[in-house]
Amino acid sequence: MFAPRVQRAPHTRVDAPRILGHLFTMAMTTLDLTGLKCPLPALKTRKALKGLGPGDQLEVHCTDPMAVIDIPNLIRETGDRIEIRERAETRIVFLIEKAA
Repeated sequence: MFAPRVQRAPHTRVDAPRILGHLFTMAMTTLDLTGLKCPLPALKTRKALKGLGPGDQLEVHCTDPMAVIDIPNLIRETGDRIEIRERAETRIVFLIEKAA
């Protein structure tokens, strides 16, 4: 059984919004779901999103072709933002930004 590899690297973005003069600290998390088949990529993405705060980003790497359908549908349900950063024959990379 594959365990997803998660890397979390908090960083401060220069272009991040300011409220009351304070700069938000946002986190970028990488979730490696290569080798997992439907429905596991969508389920593990949902679980990872629950642990993120508003403005945090989740980069999801997967190889399951069904993820191109499942993950955008998940994000439509959660109200977060998504973009497909890379779509090759054997790999798909999504960048998801957690909504407020």
